[in-house]
Order: sequence, then structure tokens, then C-alpha cells
Amino acid sequence: MSAVTIHSPLDIFGLLVCSVYCTAYLAIMPAWGVFIAAAIALCWPIRHLHLYESKLPWVLGVLFILAGLSIYRSASQGFDRAKVSGLAELEPDFHDQKLVVTGIRTQVRHPIYLGHLCEVFGWSIGTGSLATIALLVFAAITGAIMIRKEDSELEARFGDVYRQYRDRVPALLPKFPM
Repeated sequence: MSAVTIHSPLDIFGLLVCSVYCTAYLAIMPAWGVFIAAAIALCWPIRHLHLYESKLPWVLGVLFILAGLSIYRSASQGFDRAKVSGLAELEPDFHDQKLVVTGIRTQVRHPIYLGHLCEVFGWSIGTGSLATIALLVFAAITGAIMIRKEDSELEARFGDVYRQYRDRVPALLPKFPM
């Protein structure tokens, strides 16, 4: 292991970013800070441990980070803050209950989760940090759980319209024409 290098600030920033993204699935906004702090505290002791230390993986890492940001931008179209934060579900009498199936949602049902995973994967590849890799695994597991819960909730709310949408559009990985 080396002393402080360029990896040190990137590891810490990657740990912070990945802690935010991997915990977004667990709770609504007020409790989110507690989960982020717990993710950072649990991973802090291993933040300096790496599978590798090289600048070359950053090329692929940055591509995934940029892809995640692009997916977020596309996912925000047709969604207001209430839908993104979950307030639309928590306060249905105060928010429009319309199923959005346009834009990026014609390719994937859960683009925000895809954006999260791209971001965390990019940081994990770039840093090679065991801490961000652990957070990637955690994000994948909790994301899979939340996608199932969200699919069930949307099916209960929108019925056949959602079932038909779910049957033709993949949850996370878009279908590419052959």
C-alpha cells in the first residue's frame, strides 16, 4: 500500500458519492442522512484498500459516471421532484398519479436505479477501492429489492396498464435491437 497519492482524495470522494447512491434505495429523504453516515462509517476503515492502483481504469470509470449522469438527466424528463423523491406515493391526494412511460422509460422501467448503478460502478472501476466495491454490491442488492417493491406498488396503483408496460419494457437493462 502506498502513502497519500492522487487516489486518496478520489477514494474519499468516491466513498462519499457511492455512499449516497447505494443508500438511496433504503428510505425516504429524512432518514437518508443516517443511512449515508452509516455507509461512510462502515466503509471508512477500508477506504484505502484497493484491488489495483492505476490510472487506466479511470477511462472506463469516467465513461460509466458520465453515462449515469446522462441517464439521470433523461430520467428527470417527465418527472417532478415529488415523483423522484417518492412524495407522489406518500401524498397521493396532493400529486398527479400518472404513469410516465415516455422518454428513457420506453427503454427501461427504472432509469434512476440504472443511473445509480452506473455511477457506483464507475467509481468502483476508477478507484479500485474495496469500499466502493462493497457499496456497489450493497447498491445492487438493495436496488433489486426496491425494484421489486416498486413494481408491486405500481401494479397495485395502475393495474393492467402497468402490467402491460412491465411486460414490454425491461426493468433495468435496455434491450438492444439485433
